[in-house]
Amino acid sequence: MGISERREREKLERRRAILNCARELILLHGVGQVSMEDIARKAELSKATLYLYFPGKETLFNEIGEESARVFFDHFRPFLESGLGGLKALKYFWRGYVELFGNSDEMVIIFQVHNFLSPGLPFVSLESESTSPYVDAILETMKNILDQCKAEGVFDPGLDSVLATRLLLSMFSNAVDKAARMSAGTEKSPASRNRDVLIQEMTRAFQLIIFGFAKEGVDRSTLDIMNI
Repeated sequence: MGISERREREKLERRRAILNCARELILLHGVGQVSMEDIARKAELSKATLYLYFPGKETLFNEIGEESARVFFDHFRPFLESGLGGLKALKYFWRGYVELFGNSDEMVIIFQVHNFLSPGLPFVSLESESTSPYVDAILETMKNILDQCKAEGVFDPGLDSVLATRLLLSMFSNAVDKAARMSAGTEKSPASRNRDVLIQEMTRAFQLIIFGFAKEGVDRSTLDIMNI
């Protein structure tokens, strides 16, 4: 390996270390309480060196948010080519969402960054279009699943799949937003990990919404999202 290649690798490794340090601080303290000085100190760098890699806090946090969004989307990528029936795909989608929400910090990171960069704006709106290709992909996947459920005679054929999709994703995003706004915990038990109650709330809400989508006369026991 030549000198230039080694230097480039070292730069990439240092950049990765900076991003990891920033992620840890965000999860521990909340994005609004993390400064470039805090990140530089944790990464054992001078502020001047840190600014060589990232010109500002917004740029650094935006890169963290985009990376987490890619992880979020990749988690659901299999549903794009699942080949499952509509109702089963919906249940697996839900299970995957709960697993990611309960066991990963990616969604909390996404919302922490979103709330910092776009305060007061919803992540998924019932009216406006998304500006994220990752959110668009998830919306399209969910819409296709709902359309399958309609074609199978499980959901009301008059259901507006676009609005229904936004309703579901809005409900999910509100729950994650709530988790992202939790007060900071401790290093041993970050508040961002205390999500059991939110998962229970989401499960109840999701089940009620699915019942509301159902075609009249459909056996509700088949709609139990916990029964795959």
